[in-house]
Amino acid sequence: MTRLEDDYDGTRPLRTIARIYRPQRWHLLAAALAFVVKHSPVFLMPALTARVVDVVVDHRPLRELWISAAIMAVVIAQNLPVSTIYGRQLSLAVRHTETTLRMGLTQRLQELSIGYHRRTSAGVLQAKIVRDVENVVEASRSAYDAGLAAVVTLVGAMVLTGINVPEFLPVFALAVPASAALIFTTRRGMNQRNASFRAEVEQMSARVSEMTHLIPVTRAHALESRELDRMNGTLTRVRQAGIRLDVLNTRFGALSWTMFQLLSVVCLVGAAWVAWTGFFPVSAGDVVMLSSYFVTLIASVTGLVGLVPIVTKGLESVRSMGDVLGANDVEQNHGKRRIDHVDGAITFDHVTYLYDEPGGDTVLALDDLTLDVRAGETVAFVGPSGSGKSTVLNTVIGFLTPWSGRVLVDGTDLAGVDLRSYRTHLAVVPQESILFEGSVRDNVTYGVDVPDDAVLAALHDANALEFVEQMGGLDAVIGERGSRLSGGQRQRLAIARALVRDPRILVLDEATSALDTTSERLVQEALGRLMKGRTTFVVAHRLSTIQGADRIVVMEHGRVVEVGGHVELVQRGGTYARMHSA
Repeated sequence: MTRLEDDYDGTRPLRTIARIYRPQRWHLLAAALAFVVKHSPVFLMPALTARVVDVVVDHRPLRELWISAAIMAVVIAQNLPVSTIYGRQLSLAVRHTETTLRMGLTQRLQELSIGYHRRTSAGVLQAKIVRDVENVVEASRSAYDAGLAAVVTLVGAMVLTGINVPEFLPVFALAVPASAALIFTTRRGMNQRNASFRAEVEQMSARVSEMTHLIPVTRAHALESRELDRMNGTLTRVRQAGIRLDVLNTRFGALSWTMFQLLSVVCLVGAAWVAWTGFFPVSAGDVVMLSSYFVTLIASVTGLVGLVPIVTKGLESVRSMGDVLGANDVEQNHGKRRIDHVDGAITFDHVTYLYDEPGGDTVLALDDLTLDVRAGETVAFVGPSGSGKSTVLNTVIGFLTPWSGRVLVDGTDLAGVDLRSYRTHLAVVPQESILFEGSVRDNVTYGVDVPDDAVLAALHDANALEFVEQMGGLDAVIGERGSRLSGGQRQRLAIARALVRDPRILVLDEATSALDTTSERLVQEALGRLMKGRTTFVVAHRLSTIQGADRIVVMEHGRVVEVGGHVELVQRGGTYARMHSA
């Protein structure tokens, strides 16, 4: 099956759009045929009107008048049913493509590394999935409508003009090159303005996302005015970029309208002069027909030219989506070995990892880490900030790939493993529990299919059953990000989620650091049940929470400086003992 990124070419956005719409070509063809029929009054009515005028001017038989009237009625009446067919076929093509774009972007985001997501604002990514796809859909729909209208009108007008007054064909042929030249000369400036405006809107999306997350901190410290000033600066830049773009669009529209109206006047006066002088045979009806055709054609071409801002915005959005579709920081799992069973033995074999900083420098996060963790063993990592503790956990999860060395699971190098299959045997309880708006059941069973009895058992073992029952049971809604719950309650739901997965490997990242004493006790009890019989990696600043670990690994500057049990390390009088006494 072709993936969206396979069709993407950021340097050729038009080709990219054509490839994306390829699966919908039959719907687009049916829409085009329906459009020709429904749009036929535009190019047939001037010719029929010319016949009516000639009947009056030349005093032809009234029978011709009634025939023309009947044909007009049929041509007009067909528009309603055929327009419905056109609208449905075009909608099927556009809406399917819209869903494909959003699903493709979402799928790519799920494949990109955690490092990519840490570097990229969630607000910016949201703008790409929502606003950029909307721009592409709007541009393609508008271009299809106006493009077909211009082409059908041009072809119909030229065919009927060629039949009735072939001498005027060159006049119509001049309008298309003139509009093409106008589009070509102004497109570059509009591309630049659209790119600038899109960048400012993405920054605004990121700032809004940041602001909403900071509202509790902002209100708690009376920083509303400062936050409003920051937001005002962002909105001001968006406004200025929007004004520049709007002015350019208005100037462009006025220029095209003026030019085409002048051409329309020239056509009308020229046709009237030819008919008056008898330069070649042109009837009064032909003058009316030619004038109507040219006005209609000019209106279509003007509408087509007026689409340039919309189409340019759509093409810019295609390029914008390339930030996701063209990103190379992808977790590669295709073709790698799947793991169906995990005992839980983890080996760090001379693991070194360096972080890339924005300026191009690198920071050593892990320096030749060598450590064997037995299946079912609990290992705690302690040390100052920046010592490499979180990097160790990220290599265990598979979020980070060592620059050198290996991480082995039951003797198998993670570099050759399909990490998705490996992670089905792993559970993570972070410092900030990640919950979503939904019921307790939805949050606890996220990603697994288990009966309610198992969910209730997990909630009991996680010390969460009591407050869940008080809320209304498994169907109780916890609010956005668990807003109806306290920090300790959110952590206990996260532990219940880990319990129902029955993982072999457990990662606890500061799972109790943000809790009060009572909540910490309840969470520690729940964690004790969760850790039993599982390989567990623990990072904690509170040394009291890891004293029961089988081994404690003390880290400094990415290196292991001490390993041992709590009592052993305290008696040794080294780094851990100093941390414990402090």
